[in-house]
Amino acid sequence: MRLANMLQLGIKELRSLARDSRLLILIVYSFSVAIYIGATAMPESLNKAPIAIVDEDRSPLSLRIVGAFYPPHFLAPELIPHAGMDEGMDAGRFTFALNIPPEFQRDLLAGRGPTIQLNVDATRMSQAFVGSGYIQTIINDEVSEFARRYRASTMPPVDLALRARFNPSLTQTWFGAVMQVINNVTMLSLVLTGAALIRERERGTIEHLLVMPVTPLEIMTSKVWPMGVVVLAACAFALLVIVEGLLAMPIEGSLALFFTGAAVHLFATTSLGIFLATVARSMPQFGLLLVLVLLPLQMLSGGATPRESMPEFVQVLMQAAPTTHFVMLAQAILYRGAGLEVVWPQFISLAIIGVIFFSIALGRLRKTIGMMA
Repeated sequence: MRLANMLQLGIKELRSLARDSRLLILIVYSFSVAIYIGATAMPESLNKAPIAIVDEDRSPLSLRIVGAFYPPHFLAPELIPHAGMDEGMDAGRFTFALNIPPEFQRDLLAGRGPTIQLNVDATRMSQAFVGSGYIQTIINDEVSEFARRYRASTMPPVDLALRARFNPSLTQTWFGAVMQVINNVTMLSLVLTGAALIRERERGTIEHLLVMPVTPLEIMTSKVWPMGVVVLAACAFALLVIVEGLLAMPIEGSLALFFTGAAVHLFATTSLGIFLATVARSMPQFGLLLVLVLLPLQMLSGGATPRESMPEFVQVLMQAAPTTHFVMLAQAILYRGAGLEVVWPQFISLAIIGVIFFSIALGRLRKTIGMMA
């Protein structure tokens, strides 16, 4: 294997990529707009939830409860008659419908323990789960204050000192931004390497490579390293400009260590992209294969949901996926400031997976080129 061949062929791939406007637009969008949108699309907490209230008491206490719901957590409450509650829930106009019964204030002051009915549209899962707790807390606070005639708090028997580590403000955009970067690194590495090989086949330039004094190993390496460099450069831009700059997320760990881990991860995913390109015969086929491979890699890697909550066989199976170890590595470095002494197991796992994927893809490429020759 000659380094000069890999260098020249790699430069050819970069020039070919520079002439492909569609892929360039995809790269720019994936590491700029897509990251910002993905990080900010999910609200920090309950946000502008529609609520309707049936106030059958019309007392100072019921009016106090109605006035306790206001933006940004809730939209301004819509006062409706009792007959309109089911109709509004069926039509999906509001997520919560609160029914304050007649004589509610009088029964409360008399110690009869009145009940307020809360109807929840459980099809809106995120709002339904979080909003129910918000509403219960709001009602309890307002009722307690009204009953005591002043705002006071009872000292609990145990004082819980809560300390939120690594994200003291519990800013959800920080988590979303890093996960978007991780997912886009994986996606672009698969797309760019696979498209590079399929583009050679569709344009007929693969035959030119067959008559040149180059080996399949040189051909594959020349497609892996330039695409890895492009993705690393785009990833650096996303972290420094979008994540750290625009979204104001502090990066705790070493960027050099993270990019080293990203390079090892790209060694595995670009090899996987070459393998998929040798299986597919055209770009549409490659796109379908990409969907089947990319979605499990992203959804089951532990980035969207904790791995501990998944079935045990899925946890064991995903140990063979590079994204699982890359997510652990990236979160440890960028969030918790971990050093090499913490993330070295992920580095070793990624290297082993990368060597296996590279060997399998190289064998498949040799077979494909041999059939074409």
